[in-house]
Amino acid sequence: MSHVGQQLLSGAVSGLATTVFLQPFDLVKTRLQQVDGEARPRHTSVMLNTTRHIITTHGWIGLWRGTGASLIRNVPGVAMYMTTITQLRRFMASSPYFARVQRPSESANTHASVLPTLSAQGNLLAGATARVSVGFLLNPFSVLKARFESNIYAYESLTGAFVYIVRQGPSELLRGFFASSLRDAPYAGLFIVFYESIKTEASMLLPPSSSSQASMIHGFAAASAGALATVITHPFDVIKTKIQVRSEDRYRGFYRTARTIWKQRGIAGYFDGTSLRMSRKVLSSAIGWVVYEGFLISAKKSQDNS
Repeated sequence: MSHVGQQLLSGAVSGLATTVFLQPFDLVKTRLQQVDGEARPRHTSVMLNTTRHIITTHGWIGLWRGTGASLIRNVPGVAMYMTTITQLRRFMASSPYFARVQRPSESANTHASVLPTLSAQGNLLAGATARVSVGFLLNPFSVLKARFESNIYAYESLTGAFVYIVRQGPSELLRGFFASSLRDAPYAGLFIVFYESIKTEASMLLPPSSSSQASMIHGFAAASAGALATVITHPFDVIKTKIQVRSEDRYRGFYRTARTIWKQRGIAGYFDGTSLRMSRKVLSSAIGWVVYEGFLISAKKSQDNS
């Protein structure tokens, strides 16, 4: 299998695993963010009540509503993103402007990583470019995913919902893309910077001597990077969700939506669902990058031994 094929397969497996296991976090987060109104009771109480209502109404399986739409968005999305960023980093690593010279201990350790190494600026640019490019291509499925997780729409099937969105025209297919880009570009760029920095330092302190130790380092680095990047970019996630699921005029466009949230809730309104998104990002980042790097390291070893 080619390197690109390995990266696509690894990314797809990563996207499948994280989506199936973590869909309840996305579902409850969307329900919290879709609300239109004034300040509400303590956020924790709202989250628990929302979860309880879903279980009471639809049973435990109700927490996985929208999984089909999420799989359509996330499996190809993660595969494309991880492949794109790896190929882009490999290309940028050939440039003296972005390449980072590896320390001797890094290049000697075959368990640490097989991904290209870039400077912080290179990682920031690569992450942002890859994420926004893939986000643009898959934005219609992001809209579909958000609306299936919401309880505002009564779609009966994925196909019917997608056909309805397509018939609304380009503006509906790209609904929320600007807000998504403002969230995804800094998130992905900062994530890669944090991930590579934490992974490198952890590998220097505790050089991994086995695949399991390398996986622990990758998981810790990804979880930490995911938490940091999530906190910084979460307000754009709230704005994006409201644009994609609300139909009122006050939620038409980025600035109008941001102003509406400020008038209704103040600064707290931009952080609805933070704990849920952070929990999901921490877990999905850890699972996703452990699977991705582990798969590529194993594939490289197999090729070296053959």
